[in-house]
Amino acid sequence: MPEFKLRSLLGFLLLLLSGHVALAQQTQQDSITQLDEIILLEEITPKKATGITASSTINTQTFERFNPTDIPSAINQISGVYVLSGALNTNRITIRGVGARTPFGTDKLRLYFNGIPVTNGTGFSTIEAFDLENLGSLEVIKGPKGTAYGSNLGGAILLNTKLAPEGGTRFVNNFTVGSFNMFKNNLSFSHQEKKFGVKVSYNHLETDGFRQNNRFVRDGLLVNSHVSLSSKSTLGFLLNYIDYTAQIPSSISATDFREDPRRAAANWLAARGFEANKYTLAGLYHHYELSNKLKNTTSVFYTYLDHDEPRPFNILEEFTNGFGFRSVFEGTLGEAEYSLGGELYKDEYEWDTFQNLFRDRDGDGSFKGAQISDNKEFRTQLNLFGTFTYPFTSQFSAQLGLNVNKTDYDFRDLFNTGTDNTSAERDFDPIVLPSFGLLYQFGQGQLYANVSRGFSNPSLEETLTPDGIINPDITQETGISYELGGQAQLFDSKLRVAATLYRMDIKNLLVAQRVGEDQFVGRNAGETQHQGLELGAKYRLLVDKTLVIAPYISYTLNDHKFVDFVDGDNDFSGNPLTGVPKHRISSGIDVVHKEGFRANLTHLFVDDIPLTDANTLRSEAFNVFNARLSYQTPLAKHFSLGVHAGVNNIFDTRFAQSVLINAVGFGGSEPRYFYPGNARNYYGGIRLQYRL
Repeated sequence: MPEFKLRSLLGFLLLLLSGHVALAQQTQQDSITQLDEIILLEEITPKKATGITASSTINTQTFERFNPTDIPSAINQISGVYVLSGALNTNRITIRGVGARTPFGTDKLRLYFNGIPVTNGTGFSTIEAFDLENLGSLEVIKGPKGTAYGSNLGGAILLNTKLAPEGGTRFVNNFTVGSFNMFKNNLSFSHQEKKFGVKVSYNHLETDGFRQNNRFVRDGLLVNSHVSLSSKSTLGFLLNYIDYTAQIPSSISATDFREDPRRAAANWLAARGFEANKYTLAGLYHHYELSNKLKNTTSVFYTYLDHDEPRPFNILEEFTNGFGFRSVFEGTLGEAEYSLGGELYKDEYEWDTFQNLFRDRDGDGSFKGAQISDNKEFRTQLNLFGTFTYPFTSQFSAQLGLNVNKTDYDFRDLFNTGTDNTSAERDFDPIVLPSFGLLYQFGQGQLYANVSRGFSNPSLEETLTPDGIINPDITQETGISYELGGQAQLFDSKLRVAATLYRMDIKNLLVAQRVGEDQFVGRNAGETQHQGLELGAKYRLLVDKTLVIAPYISYTLNDHKFVDFVDGDNDFSGNPLTGVPKHRISSGIDVVHKEGFRANLTHLFVDDIPLTDANTLRSEAFNVFNARLSYQTPLAKHFSLGVHAGVNNIFDTRFAQSVLINAVGFGGSEPRYFYPGNARNYYGGIRLQYRL
């Protein structure tokens, strides 16, 4: 083990043993002049997971440790969750190793925004469609135990917006500039009273990026409101609109990564490849209390995506129209609690590809040529779910859950005719996904255990052969997850610690094998075993009545491997799972002063990552340190001013922020495994608030 890696792990153990660590959640006071707001470092964030389901939550206090464009670093504070980020528009979220084999994007989990599912029909989610500065909390259910949220093998992520406190009206403008010509502005208005609340936010972001062909421009609008129709009935409305254009530098080879990580892939640079997205989410929800023992929340929603992507191998144009319905009943039977519900999501996905004639344009970039394909797919997912939670005593309770999923794909080839037409349907059999959990609460802590069954649907690429034909042999991944964990508060709640042991056995592993520059074939290839340890702790040291120092840490051990994986003549059984670091540490220190000063130092250690199934090549382990200073003060009765400045990658470490596993070189070129992280960079900004 490299010396620096060993020092990092030993440092973690010393910190844990000395108790300089934590998970504090406290109520934030409204006035910055009050000591309570300054020394209490995190808000109480109500969790959405139903029953006794264990989950991990971060909120605005965590988000504000980082550059407001950097949602991956905030999520990477959570043990067991790792975001590999190739660019602002290229993120892959893995939970306990699930999703690490996905070539691009995030799948095998479900993403919800204010209770509305925003994962598309084949299971892909785009966290970059949401502005970090609009989020009030992010909750992660690890593994398939979240019966009410899809029972996917990876779990679920629940995003929630923030509103003004009741009785408050606020105008807030956050302005940030930084390295690589970065400019970001978020202007918001929010009003909250007993029977009505509304938040309207507009944000603009642009940056040239660290690398060649890396410019990103985004505009976004968020409207979130609710009104009480009666003492028992509330109606809400949500609109999230994003319009962004992002150049794509793509991954690079080991040689380019070593010599100049700013380089873009040569073919993407020559084509001036980019993606342009217009994304709309609109939803209505209604909450109704039928009685003091039964309530219902129902939502209807619509999503639209217009996506254009000129690529070196072709030009992709796609449109997705999605709509759905979700309804959940929650009630009590004596001392027991239950929930019953259903979620239907349907979308219509159209995609066309055209020749890209950039090679004939003498350096002018992409140019559309003849049409290559014209396709449409209708996709339907139905989830029916229920939980029953029974308290045997005031301390001990059990929960039984059940999810039933039905998935259908209807693929239409609109380009070819006769025997060349590849239209087909694929209806997966209904899959039954039970879960069982136990919870024991004691004093200032709790212990929990659960066992649950989960699944993952194949992606679009995995359902089709390279010839564009529905693959009739592909099946869903399934797995059983076992989890044992606990949380405790010690020393008058100054120290909070959490630990979780888990094991998940996955069968019918879905493998996307690359067979061409833009061709993948999916197949089921054996079994994997995911087992690991997650630790987290935070300690709140009150130095005096004006100063708090709070060190914290989270540690993830991923002991994941192929149990049975034979690929042609190669037997990879027993090898560590590709794309997953064995050790990962997120740590830091928050220093907060009564007068409005706040300092945050954060650290991320990521172990080396196997890049090939044969484990013949690995990325290098790395440590990255970030720092941020902020100050907030009232200017007048209704005005306040905040300023902040930060530096990312303090020691200018060269590291791979994302990797592409099992990369293949075409035409004699070197395989491109690496997405370089940003070099040392700076940012600073001003926050103005007017409060009535």
